[in-house]
Amino acid sequence: MTTASTRRQVLAAIGGLGALGLGARGVLGQPQGRILVVGAGLAGLSAARVLRDAGRNVTVVEARSRIGGRIHTSRVWPDLPMDLGASWIHGQRGNPLTALAREAGARVVATRYDAAILKDANGRDIDPDLRGAERILRGALAEADRKSRDMSVLDALEASSGWRGADAGLRRLVLYLVNSTLEQEYGAPARQLSAWYGQEDAEFGGQDALFPGGFDQIVAYLARGLDIRLSAEVTGIAPGHVRLADGGRIDADVIVCTLPLGVLQSGRIRFAEPLAQDRVAASRSLRMGLLNKCWLRFDGIHWPDDVDWIGWLGPRPGLWGEWVSLARTLRAPVLVGFNAADAATEVESLSDRDTVAAAREALRSMFGSGFPAPRAAQATRWGQDRHTLGSYSYNAVGTRPSTRAELAGPDWDGKIWFAGEATSARYFGTAHGAVLSGRAVARDILAKD
Repeated sequence: MTTASTRRQVLAAIGGLGALGLGARGVLGQPQGRILVVGAGLAGLSAARVLRDAGRNVTVVEARSRIGGRIHTSRVWPDLPMDLGASWIHGQRGNPLTALAREAGARVVATRYDAAILKDANGRDIDPDLRGAERILRGALAEADRKSRDMSVLDALEASSGWRGADAGLRRLVLYLVNSTLEQEYGAPARQLSAWYGQEDAEFGGQDALFPGGFDQIVAYLARGLDIRLSAEVTGIAPGHVRLADGGRIDADVIVCTLPLGVLQSGRIRFAEPLAQDRVAASRSLRMGLLNKCWLRFDGIHWPDDVDWIGWLGPRPGLWGEWVSLARTLRAPVLVGFNAADAATEVESLSDRDTVAAAREALRSMFGSGFPAPRAAQATRWGQDRHTLGSYSYNAVGTRPSTRAELAGPDWDGKIWFAGEATSARYFGTAHGAVLSGRAVARDILAKD
């Protein structure tokens, strides 16, 4: 068994190897001619941008009729762009997205986690001091760390001394904390998230920030001048070419695959030659998490206008438990309800009408029976999106520090490379992790010339 501090040191070392794109597969062939990037999300566009700026012949193919992948800014409300996928720069200090936003001329607005309220099932305000619940959760993870085998966060919690000694009220606060800080963060059910490695991601400092004009400003900036072919779904990848759903074929000397983990796991993409065994094992070990949003627009602000976050300890832990208000930051009468993991799977099976009804029922419990119906709504279903099959990856029980590095980098003697948030050992599950992974692969390809 490895201690927590040692595990983090090992992860950092492996993360360095992953950034080089070498892993354990050694010296690669010399890439020449056309480079084909599969996927026009942040990882694919970032890789293509570096390669194109270095003078390489790059083509990007994208299955959707738009670029951005899991960056998806809706302009259904022309005066209020809504980011249905990634929304924030998570930690502005040193984050590559901060520099991209500046270069793109995209305005950002910081949100504050201390501008928050917490309500119980009946709408009463609760003291947001969760130190007792935090001690129990930290203690449970520390006890799990001393075990000889990994286990899920939920199993670790229920086996812990702190949980066994807590009353029903305190346990409810602990479950809220698990949902708000772990399930919402990683899109992962606590019953599957690794107690050892589930939180082994790194963070940037500083405040988080939204894009009032839409996250797609970053996507558009990265895509400038690139050869991008939309509605070009890849169904097969072989050394030297890809096959498209329409029967077409595109030849390339080097292929950069940035498809989401969920798509790779689906088996829809046929690889003409076997991939390295450790890469296959890594793709099976990781899991795709789920986070969905329901954007509700009202005719006015009918809730406290000085908060960014609203938590709710409803009758079912995790269901409509987290909300963001745009009243303070944008002066907009908009609430965003979040559901993650199991709750997200349940809610995305509902129709739009039933989703809005469920969201309003939660808000009526929080703010009173007179809380109005929204005038408009938008809801996401990332688990049902065939081009993602989830929101972002997480470390399930059984994940090892080397897993993501084994998923990253080259295969087939350098004829194919893999990038994307799932390949990032340090910043998995994030937009900036996708950007950094794409840049790293591009630099490694250029270094082989």
